[in-house]
Amino acid sequence: MIRPEDTLKWYVLYTSPRAEKQVKERLDKIAIQNWLPLHRCPRVWSDRVKMVDIPLFTSYIFVRCREYELRSLLAVYGVSRIVYYNDKPAIVRDKEIEVIKDFLEQASEHPLCLGDEVDIICGAFKNVSGKIKKIKKNYLVLFLEQLGATVCVKIDTVIKAGNRK
Repeated sequence: MIRPEDTLKWYVLYTSPRAEKQVKERLDKIAIQNWLPLHRCPRVWSDRVKMVDIPLFTSYIFVRCREYELRSLLAVYGVSRIVYYNDKPAIVRDKEIEVIKDFLEQASEHPLCLGDEVDIICGAFKNVSGKIKKIKKNYLVLFLEQLGATVCVKIDTVIKAGNRK
């Protein structure tokens, strides 16, 4: 007979700030099944814009293990605590994990749509907003209402309006 505490379940660990990727690597090294949901986002530096993978849930990582193994994971450098709900370690159902994975897959396939309002984050039109008229492989055709002009910009130089970090 299998006891409930012997079954693998998804739990949530809270990490130190900006330590999610390092914690994932450390958990991989000790063979603990884990999942860190990431999404691609443009980051602006003074000289360039780069698409980077950032955690969907800041400071959280999902682990799949037995409940009695959880406490030992607190020894992993970068893990701050176990997330609790109703005085027990919070369990995330497999169905909920699949919903998050589906959401990330759909979001990555269609990050921008025709008619979306976007902000240009670098280049000659930096800080100008425009509406998407055409989507090509690496470029967007935008209508800039402020200027009454249509321009072509690289897709990685824009973000959806209101998403500036």
